[in-house]
Amino acid sequence: MKTVLERALIPLLACFIACLIGSVFARSDRPNFVFVIADDLGWADVSFHGGKVPTPNLDRLAKSSLELEQHYVAPVCSPTRTGLLTGRYWSRFGVTTPTNERALPWDTETLAKALGSVGYETALIGKWHLGSKPEWGPHRYGFDHSYGSLAGGVTSWTHRYKVGEYSMTWHRNGNLRDEPGHVTDLLTEEAVEWISKRDETPFFLYLPYTAVHLPVNEPLAWQSRAPSHIRKDADRHYAACIMHLDDAVGRVLKALEDKGIRENTLFVFTSDNGGSTATNNTQPYPPDDSPAGPLPASNAPLRDQKGSVYEGGTRVPTLVSWPAKGLRGRRNAPVCVIDWMPTFCSLAGYRANRNLKWDGIDLSDHLIEDASLPDRPLYIAGPRWRASSLRWKNWKLVSSGQGDERRLELFDISKDIAEANDLSLQEPSVLKAMISRLDEAAKADNDAVVGK
Repeated sequence: MKTVLERALIPLLACFIACLIGSVFARSDRPNFVFVIADDLGWADVSFHGGKVPTPNLDRLAKSSLELEQHYVAPVCSPTRTGLLTGRYWSRFGVTTPTNERALPWDTETLAKALGSVGYETALIGKWHLGSKPEWGPHRYGFDHSYGSLAGGVTSWTHRYKVGEYSMTWHRNGNLRDEPGHVTDLLTEEAVEWISKRDETPFFLYLPYTAVHLPVNEPLAWQSRAPSHIRKDADRHYAACIMHLDDAVGRVLKALEDKGIRENTLFVFTSDNGGSTATNNTQPYPPDDSPAGPLPASNAPLRDQKGSVYEGGTRVPTLVSWPAKGLRGRRNAPVCVIDWMPTFCSLAGYRANRNLKWDGIDLSDHLIEDASLPDRPLYIAGPRWRASSLRWKNWKLVSSGQGDERRLELFDISKDIAEANDLSLQEPSVLKAMISRLDEAAKADNDAVVGK
């Protein structure tokens, strides 16, 4: 016969054991994160968006994962990377253009630092472009391992960034180096090897490729696979670059499968901005036998291209895969690259000990359970603030110029994805409210600039 003390202790002990088991499960169940960013990949450069170049690995991923149909990024590269790693709009740091200068204050709680503080192993393999000197590199901002280009898009074979002070930029863990090989292959091989060495410790792999950024110079083996209807030399290189990138994504996914960790890995594929239709005839890169001529990047049916705050510059193909949670289908709510830090931190069990001033929100329930997102403004500052935009529900305001030269356009994105019908004159009350929201969103710009 149990004593009164025993009857009291047994439920408490059972509760303690349950909590302990739950705690262990929570730690072991935390997902790995792999975040892949293509460089300058257009909305319609992928065949699952009607592109003319085959992307079989991405097509398979699209069929078995979740597509975010309104995923917004900055119009150019360094700002998008700033937003991903801080959970804040890039303009808060004064970063609105590609930068070789140090972009982030030393005390910035980056996504890598946050995940590292709760036991994650972290690696950046690819393009950093948030400070192009080794002493400003990824290891100063929470990454345990880093490899690739400290600066921007590099030549395919010699791995040089333009000309001048930052041309020598290829590195491993901050040590500059020369090595043979095509840039896409080198990054993929490094990622595959790094994955193969993981144990049961959760990890965050940030994999920002330089493809399909200029200059492109693809191996003959990939050029030969380009569709026959693509005849111009530069166009075939570009098609080969897309196909090569697609193959790289497939190799990384296979590495996760071979390691037995694909099931509990949250895998994201996106682009840092829309596709570029500029030419590379005047690109100040050192010789690398890169083809010259127009690029056939496509953002159709979206308006404009890289560098623009219209949809073609800021809305990019985005896939999210997490087999353990069965993520499939589509989500049509507007989301932004700044949302990934709050989301990953939530899933990893990270809690900040200070106000990180996130502009982003946690998407976990939206991704897993299709929960509705709160109405909120999505603010995009373009290069040097020459233009900016704000999404609110289905409305989008585009502002360009300053003072008396300011031009305002208002679009209903739900009905006008091509931003062809300016409704600013027909909807004066909506326009007024949108201007107020845009101006309010911009008030915190430059509050975290380096040196402040």
